Amino acid sequence: MSTPSPGDFAERLRRRERLVGYWIACDNPVGTERIAGLGYDYVGVDGQHGVMHQPGWQSAMMAVDARGIAAGVIRVPSADPVVIGTALDTGARAVIVPMIETPEQVRTSVAACRHWPVGTRSLSGPVRAELRLGDVPARVDRQVACIVMVETAAALESIEPICSIEGLDAVYVGPADLSVALGASHFGDPSAAEALESALGRIVTAAEAAGIACGIHCLDGDSAARRLAEGFTFVTVSSDITHLQQAAAAHLRAARSAG
Repeated sequence: MSTPSPGDFAERLRRRERLVGYWIACDNPVGTERIAGLGYDYVGVDGQHGVMHQPGWQSAMMAVDARGIAAGVIRVPSADPVVIGTALDTGARAVIVPMIETPEQVRTSVAACRHWPVGTRSLSGPVRAELRLGDVPARVDRQVACIVMVETAAALESIEPICSIEGLDAVYVGPADLSVALGASHFGDPSAAEALESALGRIVTAAEAAGIACGIHCLDGDSAARRLAEGFTFVTVSSDITHLQQAAAAHLRAARSAG
């Protein structure tokens, strides 16, 4: 069996293989390059809430590609086709589109990831996307995945029609926002735990019925393993900025524990 490569990511996602990713919030290409060589299937770059904005997306994708192991993925700020096209032009293998609530928004996102005649994406020309994915539109489209987020009450209510949109590759749960949408005062609020678990079950079932992948963001590796066992097909583990803080705090406690 051949070793999976970044170029296989979209097809592996569509086949609903189990994939594990990592989240990058910091604009730190050197750190991103280190993470990309650890063996994660993908490295997601946060272009919505992270400190990295469009000028940093290309450096992040180059850092991920440098190791030849993980696929670079970008969460864009919105379903704006121009922004989606910009992210894909950096060489991203997939985009994650946040705050999706209607099937029509899904259609717009999917179209922005595909060239004519099935979509609205413009040919990139001599930029990183062409270097990594080629210049034949249909071939490029097969190597790019469109993932939309489920994180609001409206998205949950429309989850079945959302999952059924032709060309959509995956749905991805943002558990923090979804928790608040279900009545939690904060992520982890025990009063909304049962409602959240019920919602997650519904999302997994809808995605499976539609034959598309279903992912979720997790706080740690143990949580990620549990979600995979529950039927999610891909999981993202924590983030660089979270682990940086956790590691620094742990070492500080250790240093100050000397008697």
